[in-house]
Amino acid sequence: MENRLKPMDAEQLREYGHKMVDFIADYYKTIENFPVLSQVEPGYLRNLLPDSAPNQPDSFQHVLDDIQAKILPGVTHWQSPNYFAYYPSNSSVAGFVGEMLSAGLNIVGFSWIASPAATELEMIVLDWLAKMLKLPEDFLSAGQGGGVIQGTASEAVLVVLLAARDKVLRRVGKDALEKLVVYASDQTHSSLQKACQIAGIHPENCRLLKATSSTNYALSPEFLSETISQDLTIGFIPFFLCATVGTTSSTAVDPLLSLGKIAKSNGMWFHVDAAYAGSACVCPEFRHYMDGVEVADSFNMNAHKWFLTNFDCSALWVKDRSALVQALSTNPEYLKNKASQANMVVDYKDWQVPLGRRFRSLKLWMVLRLYGLENLQCYIRNHIKLAKHFENLIAQDPRFEVVTPRIFSLVCFRLLPVRNNESHGNKLNHQLLDAVNSTGSAFISHTVLSGKYILRFAVGAPLTEEKHVNAAWKVLQDKATSLLAESL
Repeated sequence: MENRLKPMDAEQLREYGHKMVDFIADYYKTIENFPVLSQVEPGYLRNLLPDSAPNQPDSFQHVLDDIQAKILPGVTHWQSPNYFAYYPSNSSVAGFVGEMLSAGLNIVGFSWIASPAATELEMIVLDWLAKMLKLPEDFLSAGQGGGVIQGTASEAVLVVLLAARDKVLRRVGKDALEKLVVYASDQTHSSLQKACQIAGIHPENCRLLKATSSTNYALSPEFLSETISQDLTIGFIPFFLCATVGTTSSTAVDPLLSLGKIAKSNGMWFHVDAAYAGSACVCPEFRHYMDGVEVADSFNMNAHKWFLTNFDCSALWVKDRSALVQALSTNPEYLKNKASQANMVVDYKDWQVPLGRRFRSLKLWMVLRLYGLENLQCYIRNHIKLAKHFENLIAQDPRFEVVTPRIFSLVCFRLLPVRNNESHGNKLNHQLLDAVNSTGSAFISHTVLSGKYILRFAVGAPLTEEKHVNAAWKVLQDKATSLLAESL
């Protein structure tokens, strides 16, 4: 019994921690040996594990062996250099050690008093990041606004929607909920619809306006104005507009300044979702895609996508923090304390849905300090250069076409249908996607734009180099050749 694992013990932690770090480092060394997309069948794991937990402790080595043999085959390797699906979800040395420290301290920082450093570091690093993005001063913590780390962009849009809803209902009366209308393009992330469901906005009052190839899938200000005018005429209350910098399907960029002016003239809350492309805006040459953010009420970017910060770390800034607090604050007796009662501190529990929160600012602080702005800019530019390279490869093969202009590090493309048969084209590209992903040597995903099935190639994994892009392109070409031969 001498070696039994204690609930917490410094020396045992050192021993197990070293072993786990070695295991993870070895995983990164061999990550290219795994199929990028897991090839297991649904339910595979139930047959491999017992149907109840053990009564007596198992050995750590035995557990590690099980991870290697049973868990890793069921993992899709988001950190693989051959991962080009969805959008990236970055891991880094700095992010990892920050996450490790957060797990080690294991605080629950719902209010300032629950760990003053957790609240204050979050305010400081989000001010740092806001300055890197050249956000207006209204978003800094020195004024009426400030930043907060949410889990994901879905949480960010929900909390600002709730703040906007309560703000307008205070003005027009609680009974007006069924008249409230939300606006965005149909390219906006589906999390906006979920936020509307949770916030009690009637589903038919969530106006997702069609964006077309004529604007490269950006929201048309004219279309927005017309729709708002029609809604006002029939007694609806427009209260929330969500614009996107870098949509999920194709990285479309909505025209923030024009849209923001329309939102302001109608007294609406204007939220900007830059979950993916916000990271690129730390580079001066891409900052103009955020022009118009000065008229926004809130702005969100995911440091965990393309900014070397391990999941989860979604940065949200608001100009008026009191709107969030009024919508989300609770003040039970058991949480009362001098600092909060005296209004001397920020209590982040009032800026989010849950009460509890992790010390997530540590990993962002580590990333900003251990890499520095110049290295982060180079990191982003390199991925954009690799995406340009992939775009050039496509241009050299007349069987393929780039579907929308590449702006950041996502390339939307497709294999052209034989004899311009569009329904065949959709089936063909679906088959190509499956053929590539089932090789395990690369992983890409898809979308549908204007009825066409489109392949998405998103460069952004920390380990990706030009050779990985070239290898993925070769697999695409080879599989395309086979499919086209079959369809003749």
